[in-house]
Order: sequence, then C-alpha cells, then structure tokens
Amino acid sequence: MEWQNDDALFEMIRTELYTAVIGDIMDKMGLLHQFLPPQIQPLRSDMFVAGRAMTVLEADVLECADYESNNPILKKPFGLMLEALDDLKKNEVYICSGASPAYALWGELMSTRAQILGAAGAVVDGYSRDTRGILQLNFPSFSYGNYAQDQAPRGKVIDFRVPIEIKGVLVNPGDIVVGDIDGVCVVPKQHEVEVISRALEKARGEKMVQKKILEGMSAKEAFDKYGIM
Repeated sequence: MEWQNDDALFEMIRTELYTAVIGDIMDKMGLLHQFLPPQIQPLRSDMFVAGRAMTVLEADVLECADYESNNPILKKPFGLMLEALDDLKKNEVYICSGASPAYALWGELMSTRAQILGAAGAVVDGYSRDTRGILQLNFPSFSYGNYAQDQAPRGKVIDFRVPIEIKGVLVNPGDIVVGDIDGVCVVPKQHEVEVISRALEKARGEKMVQKKILEGMSAKEAFDKYGIM
C-alpha cells in the first residue's frame, strides 16, 4: 500500500487515476455494477472528485398538502438536510439519492458550507442549481445538470450516513467516490486497497504502452507484451 492516510490516498487518486482505469479494475474483480448512471456529470468538464461517501437519503414530500405528519423530521423545512450538511468531514463527498429528479438537490450555499468544512465534493442523483455560484467556488459538483426548481417544498432529507442506492449501485458510508468527465464510480471500502493499488499499476502501465505505441509498436504487439489496451 503506497499511502498512509486519506490525505495521501486522495492526492494520489487525483494525480494519477481516473474513473475508466478504476472501473476496469473493478470489472476484473467481478464488481460489475459500480458506476452511477451516466446522467450524473460534472458541472464543468475539468471537475474531479475523490473522497469518502457521506451518504444522504432524500424523500419526496408534499409540503403544501393539508395533513398533519406523524414524523417530526417532515415538520422541519429541509428535514435533516442542514444537519447532514454540517456533519460533513474533510475528504468526504455529499452523495444524495432517494428522491425523484424533479428538483435541485444541491446549490451554491450548500457548496460554500461544504467547502469550508473541507469536503471533497458533491454527487447527487438529481439536479443542481446556482450553477454560476458553484462554478465560481470551483467546488466539484456532479448532477443531472442545471435546474433551479427548489427542493424545499418538494423533498426532505430523512436520514444520513446510512446505506443508499443509486440506480442499482449500493453506496455505503465510507466507500470511495471518484468522479470525472467520464462519470462517477463507487469503490466499496472493503475492496479499496486492492482496487486502488491495481488501478495505480494499470495507469502507470498504460503510460508505458502509450509511449511504445508512439514509438511505433502496433496495438496487437503492445497488448501481447503488456496485456494493456
């Protein structure tokens, strides 16, 4: 293992790795369902996120409906969203799912607070808003795209730091989340040492193969010799 702590780990991921090579390794390990849906993209193409999942569970609500809820959480303006946001730690990724993609789950003020807390980024199974503000902050944010409709009367956070599912991908608190222009993948915590170690080896090997191809080696010859393509 080439890293001693999370700071070193995520710096290494940001410097040397990308989602494609990490995904390739997980495929070889039989972890075939680790990419979030392709609709989840960075707000700007050069954004990169790497950190540990701080999972957030959202639910649709009808705040304007005429009823008395039996759940005290639903009486709060955003449910537990503010508590979840304030609980972010250094190197964590706010990753939210559970709601229909009909409103924004992330915005500028949330990004501001997360950045102050040292969070690595945000990944939401839905839309984000306040796009210009988030881009100005340069806070890595991944979503379905830009849509200003607010979550306040439409959805509430009902729990956080619990397992969540995003289109068939299980995300547990503490899993590694990596996202770039090619998508977002989730590395299960119990497999992280093997996945990242093998991904580093493959990424470094790919650079060698590219060098040989540039020098004139054929694709077949390169694959036969290095087993990488």
